[in-house]
Amino acid sequence: MALPPQLQALLHAVNALLRKRRYHAALAMLKGFRNGAVYGAKIRAPHALVMTLLFRSGSFQDKLWAILQTTYTHSRNLACFVFTYKGLCALQSHVQGNTYQVHSFLAAFIGSLLVFGDNNNINSQINMYLLSRVLFALCRLGMEKGYIPEPRWDLFRLFTAVVWGLVLWLFEYHRPTLQPSLQSSMTYLYQDSNVWHDISDFLLYNKSLPSK
Repeated sequence: MALPPQLQALLHAVNALLRKRRYHAALAMLKGFRNGAVYGAKIRAPHALVMTLLFRSGSFQDKLWAILQTTYTHSRNLACFVFTYKGLCALQSHVQGNTYQVHSFLAAFIGSLLVFGDNNNINSQINMYLLSRVLFALCRLGMEKGYIPEPRWDLFRLFTAVVWGLVLWLFEYHRPTLQPSLQSSMTYLYQDSNVWHDISDFLLYNKSLPSK
C-alpha cells in the first residue's frame, strides 16, 4: 500500500534531516534518550514483575502499580542519563575542538550526580550492578597495562568463596546492611527454608496457607 504524497514528502524530509552531519550530536542525544528509555523498561519490567510477585504483599492493583512505577523510574532515569551524558560529551568536544578520554569520565560524573544521585532502591541496584563490573574491568585493565601482575593460577574460585562467605556472614549477623531486595531473596532461601508445618508448606508452598 503506497503512502499518500504528502506523507512521502514528509518522510523524505525527515530522512534527509537525519542524514545531515551538522545535526548528528543533537540527534544522537535524542536517540540515546530513546534507547535508554527502551532498555530501562526491558531490563526493569521482568525484574520488577518477578520480585513483586514473589515478595510483595497487597492487592493485584497495588502490585501492578508497583511494577509500573519501578519500570517507569528505571526507564526515565536511564533515558535522562544517556541524553545528558551524550550532550556533555558533545559540548566538551565542541569547546576543546577534539575528543579526550577525560570527557567520558566528566560527562558521566556530572550526569550521574544529576540523574542517579538520589539514594533509592532502583539507583542503588544500578550502582551496585555497575560497581562489580567496574572492579573486574579495572583489574583486567591493570593487568593489561602491567600495573598488576598476572596471577599464576585462576583466582576465580577464591574470589567466589570470599564473596559468598562475606554475603552470608552479613545476612546472618548484619542483615540491615544489605540491600532490601537482597535481604528478601536470602530470607526466602536461607531463613524460610528452616520453617514448615506439614507437607503443604514443605514442598508445595513456602509458607502455610492462612486457615479459613
